[in-house]
Formats: sequence, structure tokens, C-alpha cells
Amino acid sequence: MRRQLQLERLPDAIAECERLLRTGYTQSGNWTLAQICRHLRLTIESNMKGYPVWMTTLGYPLRPILRHFMLPRLLTGNSPSGIRTAGMFVPPDDLDDAVELERLKECVTRFVESTLPLHAHPGFGNMTHEEFNRFHAAHAAHHLSFLHPQTADAG
Repeated sequence: MRRQLQLERLPDAIAECERLLRTGYTQSGNWTLAQICRHLRLTIESNMKGYPVWMTTLGYPLRPILRHFMLPRLLTGNSPSGIRTAGMFVPPDDLDDAVELERLKECVTRFVESTLPLHAHPGFGNMTHEEFNRFHAAHAAHHLSFLHPQTADAG
């Protein structure tokens, strides 16, 4: 069971990850916080450095359909579950939450501070930096919605 979670920008995703690390969490999905952080970092880095050619080539014909039907769902928090990701984005099992969160934070800082052009998403195409920021935040919200804080958090 997923929880309702909306994140507007990547720094909001970092704050949510920090909260989950601080309070502890229970999983209702397949991945730990560390695995989610690794997955998010790999996807953001691909957006900054470029995706593999095979991924861009395979996604190109479907872009108009995915952009019209799937992207709005993702951005409004109605992302479908169970869609497999490319193997290069699947994290291993033996990761440390704190270490992977720190690596994600460094990646998000680079993303937010970057003025370089971003690479088109294989399935959704080109977006502005701000649109990609919202896209990555929505992607993070999707994955983090499977983690439930264990304790009340005053901060």
C-alpha cells in the first residue's frame, strides 16, 4: 500500500529522504531508502550526462504517446506501479541508507546548480530545467510513497 506523497522540487525529495532516515520507515514496496536513493541518482545523472543510445532509440517512437498520457499522470502523483525499469537503473540489495542519501544529495545539488543543457528523457523527450526538476521530484514521490515513516516527526 502506498501513501499519498506530493513533492514539488528535488530539494523536497531530499527533505523527505532525510525525514525517513531520521524517523525510520517500513516498506510496502520492493526497495529500501538506499535503493530508492541510488535509483533516483542514476536517473538524474543520466538526465545530466546522457542516456545510452539504445534507450533513446527505443523510446523515440513512443515519446508522443508517453508524453501525452503517462507524463501528466506521473506529475500529478498518479504514477502506475509495477513498471519495470532498465537494468542499469535497478539498485543492488546491499546498500546503506545514509551513504546513498548523501550521494543523492550531492547529485541533486549538482542538478539544481547546473546551467548546462539537460538530455532528453528517452520516453518523455525534452523539457526545461524546471520541468525536469518537477519530473524528478514526482518520480521521487512515486518511489518514496512505498516507504512509511515509523515514528512521528516534529521536525
